[in-house]
Amino acid sequence: MSSMTRVGVVGAGRVGAVLAVALRTAGHEITAVAGESAASRTRIETLLPGVRVDKPTAVARSCDLLLLTVPDDMLSNVVSMLVASGAVRPGQRIVHTSGKHGLSVLEPAARRGAEVLAMHPAMTFTGTDLDLGRLPGCVYGVTATEATRSLAESLVSDLGGRAVWVEEDRRALYHAGLAHGANHLVTLVSQAMELLRDSGVTDPAGTLRPLLSAALDNALAYGDAALTGPIVRGDVETVRAHLADIAGSNPASLETYVAMARATAHRAVLDGRLLPIRAAKLVGVLDDALAGRTAGRAG
Repeated sequence: MSSMTRVGVVGAGRVGAVLAVALRTAGHEITAVAGESAASRTRIETLLPGVRVDKPTAVARSCDLLLLTVPDDMLSNVVSMLVASGAVRPGQRIVHTSGKHGLSVLEPAARRGAEVLAMHPAMTFTGTDLDLGRLPGCVYGVTATEATRSLAESLVSDLGGRAVWVEEDRRALYHAGLAHGANHLVTLVSQAMELLRDSGVTDPAGTLRPLLSAALDNALAYGDAALTGPIVRGDVETVRAHLADIAGSNPASLETYVAMARATAHRAVLDGRLLPIRAAKLVGVLDDALAGRTAGRAG
């Protein structure tokens, strides 16, 4: 991306600040950054010392490539505001990192003659220098025009990543897959650690780490064939015991367990590993557990 060295960043959140560091390391000039919160200012001072902090319009005017790393629900308003203020000019490159949005959200900028690109990193960020070591090999979900496809390839290459091309009308589905896999995994693992802690295990994370690492590797390699445990085996009484103890010690996790157990039973039936009659008994036990919880609330 040798012809594009002046980069401005609007949104110094966990993603924006880290990508700015990575682009600067790759040889590009970060002209200015916009970030209003105390956390954003701290990230700028820590990760991008010496970089000018300015208003979004001033950041946009300072650069040839504008990186928009604001939250999904703010993106449309930010684009409209920048365009209305005259901060977007013909030939400028406008790139956003939203997973949900494609190019349509950048249409006001495109009408002003800007070249637009959606480039979402499929990675979870802490907003610290720990993230820099995770960027090599990171996948970026890219939606581009013919004019910006080569830009996308250059940017992703500069970041040490790999591009996957996502159609405009598939962006939300793409993002749902990532959020369901990563965000809900955090909830699931946190609840699992709570259950282990309630059982008396003093190191829940250390206990789970080898098991979860193996389960994740197997799931990514083999899909549903990696399923093990009482649901796949049809161990109704084991599941019943799980439900009773979860309801007694950590009821907040009960609905999650039931939902995941139902989904697991369904998938195990589809691949032939669980007989439908056994699955029906399991689902009945799961339904009874939630019904009992509802009855307890009513009482």
